[in-house]
This record gives sequence, structure tokens and C-alpha cells, in this order.
Amino acid sequence: MRISLREQLLAAIFAGIISILSQVTIPLGLIPLTLQTFIIGLTVTILGTKTGTWAIAIYLILGLIGVPVFAGGSAGFGVLFGPTGGFLIGFIFNGLVTGSILEATQKNYFWAVIANIVGAMVTLFFGTAWLKFGTGMEFLAALKTGFIPFILPGIIKAVACGVLGIFILRRLPQRYFASSK
Repeated sequence: MRISLREQLLAAIFAGIISILSQVTIPLGLIPLTLQTFIIGLTVTILGTKTGTWAIAIYLILGLIGVPVFAGGSAGFGVLFGPTGGFLIGFIFNGLVTGSILEATQKNYFWAVIANIVGAMVTLFFGTAWLKFGTGMEFLAALKTGFIPFILPGIIKAVACGVLGIFILRRLPQRYFASSK
């Protein structure tokens, strides 16, 4: 997969934006409510699958090497492979799924919202599965901790980033965001 210089620059810029918005957190026990999932969906809605997922990967790599970009200014292997690491890993799959749905359908408000809701649920699925297997939690406990409390906030953020993403896309020159073939 080739990524043009323009796409790399856009991915780097959006990785920075993800890093900044990840610092907006509301502590809710083991798993905080953050704007990470919002900006992940918005990034892929605007940049598309390839560049958007690359932006997410850059963000995760920055956190992995120790740059404090994860929620609450955290970073490192301990965070990525800790109890909430499944949500972070799920961002990659969120980007792939959300972007794939948008590429297979029309880029309009309806499909952007649907794609972002599905993507948000993918993140919750990965996070919940990670909680269950990574911490030894019972399935129901992991579901109550990592999935159920985040369904409504996830849907609200998905609707917001789907609508905002299409709104932004329709107002910016497409030459900046259209994938090069």
C-alpha cells in the first residue's frame, strides 16, 4: 500500500488532533469516557480508510513509544497492553470498518452515521473482549464494565462525528482529501 506525501501529512496532522482530543476525559472507574472515539470516527470519515487508519496507527505508535498521547496523558506498553488496551487496538479496526462502509456506500449523512455507529461498536467489542480475556473478568462483568455503559455515549459521538465529518467534507476542497489512485 503506497501512501502519498499529502496523505502522510494529513495522517500526521490528524494523529496530533487525536492526541489532543484524547486528553478530554471523564473518569468512570476503570474505563474513562473520552473524546478518543469521537475523533477516531471523525478522522476516518474525513480522510477515508487508508489515510484515516494510518493516522490512528501513528497515534498508537506515538503512545507505544512513550509520548503521552493516550487518555489522561498516559503512554507506553503498559497502557496499550493493560486493561483498556483493547479499546485502543479496537480503534484500528474501527477505522477499517467505518472507512470500508463509507467506501462501499455513499458518503452522505445517513451512511456516515451508520458507519460510525458500527465502528464505535467494533471498538467496544474489542475493548470488552480484551477486558474479559486480558484481566480474567467474567464475561458479564466485562460487558457491564466495558460495553453497556458506553453504548449510548458511543452512539451520540458516532452521530456527531458522522454528521460533522460529512459537513466538513462538503465544505473543504476535495483535492486535499481525495485518495490518490
